Amino acid sequence: MLRHPLLSDPDHPSYAHWDVVSLAALGYPDAGPDELALAADLMGFYFLFDDQFDGPLGRRPTEVAPICERLIAVLHGARPNRSSAVETAFADLWERSVRGMPARWQARAAYNWEWYLASHPAEAAGRISERPPDRDGYLALRRGTAAMETIFDMVERLGNFEVPAAVLHHPVLRQLRQLSADIPSLSNDVRSFPLEAPRGDVNNLVMIVQRERDCSAEEACAVVMAEAQLMVERCGELHERLPAVHRELGLARVERILAQRYADGLVTWLAGYLTWESRTGRYLTA
Repeated sequence: MLRHPLLSDPDHPSYAHWDVVSLAALGYPDAGPDELALAADLMGFYFLFDDQFDGPLGRRPTEVAPICERLIAVLHGARPNRSSAVETAFADLWERSVRGMPARWQARAAYNWEWYLASHPAEAAGRISERPPDRDGYLALRRGTAAMETIFDMVERLGNFEVPAAVLHHPVLRQLRQLSADIPSLSNDVRSFPLEAPRGDVNNLVMIVQRERDCSAEEACAVVMAEAQLMVERCGELHERLPAVHRELGLARVERILAQRYADGLVTWLAGYLTWESRTGRYLTA
């Protein structure tokens, strides 16, 4: 954060208040020192990058798009503009992330990063649109801007392994991964609602439920959290089914171990994120 620099000093009040290092440690508790440092750098980048679009820039999609396009180009081999801190920081993170990983993983990780980056212009356009998003539109965009697929790719990278393809795309694991990605978004929407509503953000499920049910914000928050709780319970059910899935697929012992490590990593991240979210100062109002 300092080297590129995305932060002017290590005691930057907002950054210190967020405690992103704890998020990295809670989300990836088995990571070694170098891997944990990479995770912490990634967490800091996500938050600082996203926050650039919370002000006036976040309502100008024609200016957001070129910023994101330049980062997408870095994924595909372009050299970063050395005068741009965000480009050099991202290039550094990408190079460290792909180091030692097989081509198949790198292709998947590049696609997921592109999805995340390319979602920001659409989010900016949504803020100035006369038509608020419905639930389906919300999910389509939120699954991009939440960056969860990139975070889940790092379960493999930080653990130095790759999930067998047959397991990665099995319906049971795909459901587990999707739920594990959606739950933080719902919880975050509730916690960030007091901050997002005044500045005109519309991509928040609490606001959508309010319109759907014509209810108060408090009631909408309760509905969203109840939905998240049902999703948590479904995650538990799916996780318990995975050993049977591994047997049905005829996985070798080593493949079963890797597949289980990945699934455990998903739910560990989820638990870690929810713990961090309950403690961080990032979502506190003034």
